Amino acid sequence: MIDRSFVGMMARYNRWQNGSLYAAAGGLHEAARRAERGAFFGSIHGTLSHILWADAMWMSRFWPERVEKPGVGIKQSPELVAEWSELCARRVAFDDVISEWARVVAADWLAGDLTWFSGAINRQVTRPAGLCVAHFFNHQTHHRGQVHAMLTAAGARPEDTDIFLMPEETAA
Repeated sequence: MIDRSFVGMMARYNRWQNGSLYAAAGGLHEAARRAERGAFFGSIHGTLSHILWADAMWMSRFWPERVEKPGVGIKQSPELVAEWSELCARRVAFDDVISEWARVVAADWLAGDLTWFSGAINRQVTRPAGLCVAHFFNHQTHHRGQVHAMLTAAGARPEDTDIFLMPEETAA
């Protein structure tokens, strides 16, 4: 389904897009980042916090020897990180983790199955690992699209989101 080159490209895309959104959001007042905007996770801050939470949840399944499962559930994910400066720092650090994992993920792991307990459906699930990795990156993109729309509505100007426009020099 997917290979290591796809994982590396998507890790670069993730870092590029997060940099764009966080830079745009950083130009807003705290109240604008916290304003309820009708998204799944409410605000710009809440949605960015949820993305970090979900990234950690999936990476705890993909790389359990390196990443711990978040200490809160999905309903608390918008409040995972309360302070803006800490959220920014944790995002950069976690993008490093994702990039490192992308460099070392084994092709045979991507071709195998992943089994985990899903709190969302309250049962054990087994799915192809490659499908789960594709979902991981798709989930980020989905919610970043919501953040992009909220930022634009708030008057911020995030960068373009088209993957073919990603700068070649974006760190892996």
